[in-house]
Amino acid sequence: MSTGLPQGFHIVLDSGTVVAEDGSLRGGSPARVLRLSPSGRRALDELRTGPVRSAAGAALARRLTDGGLAHPRPPLSGMGYSVTVVIPVKDRAEPLRQCLAALGAAHPVVVVDDGSDDPEVFANIALTYSATLVRRPDCGGPAAARNTGLSKVDTELVAFIDSDCIPTTGWFEELIPHFADPLVAAVAPRILTLRATTSAGRYGEVAGSLDMGAHEGRVVPGTRIAYVPSAALVVRRDALRDIGVFDEDLRYGEDVDLIWRLHEAGLRVRYEPAAQVYHREPERWTELLARRFHYGTSAAPLAQRHPTSVTPLVVHPWHAATVLAALSGRAVPTALAFGLSVLATRRTLRRIGLPVEEATRTTGVGLFQTWLGLGRFMIQFTGPVLAALLTVRDPKPARRRFRRAAAASLLLGTPVTTYLDTRPRLDPIRFTLGQFADHTAYGAGVWASCLRHRTLVPITPILTRKPRRISGATTQSTATQQNATPSTDERSTSEGLT
Repeated sequence: MSTGLPQGFHIVLDSGTVVAEDGSLRGGSPARVLRLSPSGRRALDELRTGPVRSAAGAALARRLTDGGLAHPRPPLSGMGYSVTVVIPVKDRAEPLRQCLAALGAAHPVVVVDDGSDDPEVFANIALTYSATLVRRPDCGGPAAARNTGLSKVDTELVAFIDSDCIPTTGWFEELIPHFADPLVAAVAPRILTLRATTSAGRYGEVAGSLDMGAHEGRVVPGTRIAYVPSAALVVRRDALRDIGVFDEDLRYGEDVDLIWRLHEAGLRVRYEPAAQVYHREPERWTELLARRFHYGTSAAPLAQRHPTSVTPLVVHPWHAATVLAALSGRAVPTALAFGLSVLATRRTLRRIGLPVEEATRTTGVGLFQTWLGLGRFMIQFTGPVLAALLTVRDPKPARRRFRRAAAASLLLGTPVTTYLDTRPRLDPIRFTLGQFADHTAYGAGVWASCLRHRTLVPITPILTRKPRRISGATTQSTATQQNATPSTDERSTSEGLT
């Protein structure tokens, strides 16, 4: 099977990709520089003016879309796939009615009743909407219910959707063309939260755990889109036959495990936010925080299955040193650590041929991202330490004020930036308190899973000067790549700084 993007595909450069005067490209996730030979520049010209037409264009298109520098635009002719919808449900009759009504009758539907208390109700609903009903005598959880439904499917594609989801018109039409690429094994829509009336619901509208954002991309562990949920997910059935179905030993995180296994098999998973599905988030804080806690309990089992993919925080040593110096309340060491960060960035930029004048700005961006990441990490996993930094006494008032200001900004950084980015229908104080509670509940779930499974991997940050290599990120050896693609020199611009 050719690993290039198929002929007929177009690509569009990501909004963050910069094409330099020398023909090199910067961008992607993680950030990188891609230098093109003359043949590579000709292939790029081909891709910017039309569809993939040559082997060189196909290879470069794959390289760009795999790295997040560009995104594929499949031909509309890739619509002739058969699809079956699988809906797991337990004791949610009215949401199931709404889900089936929104789906319509375009594709066959299999409803899996996972041991509901009143099976007759679900039998009647399935009959009303001409869906096939499969009854499980006992509740086995989402993974078991989806596997049961999958066993009844014989179409090329299977669309998993939870019973509390409402798909919008045309969501299939946005997702299915991506399967014209034979390496694409799964495509996920954007999952938005239904408009709510309570404070917890309004918080969930902008902080829903299933919404992966407005920007499309390839799904790869350790990148901007590290996973997608299976609350709404279309999968190539043959891919599940090859790598295995949902892991029924996982009560939570079974969808993340499946996505990562697809990635490790060398297949592609795409996130397509042009397709949208609405989902019900909890309307009460107790339910919302309980859900976040349960999500956190998946961390250790996932770390045991994918030890290089579950990382709570990846930071550059000099950025970490700058933040820790600020938290110590000492201005001179803080300034010194920042200066050394700038020097390290200048050295990196000079080595890869980028203007060293960008060093201060690049360092500032990386330090800001590190500050936000450390703040979130400390709220989730080391809350008492952060609280102590705010309250501990110091004989020098100036140093005490500096340390407290640094700790307060670390504490408030994530909720404030999230609030300004999302503009929720909630006042800043309740939103900030909600985010603290959200992160703390999730962190408690992670701690609980770590203690149960005797591992600290999910709460152990990684210090790195260079980007981590993600296993399974490519399907070819370096030698094969050199023979199959236009000559390139690809290096990271971030060196793990952000």
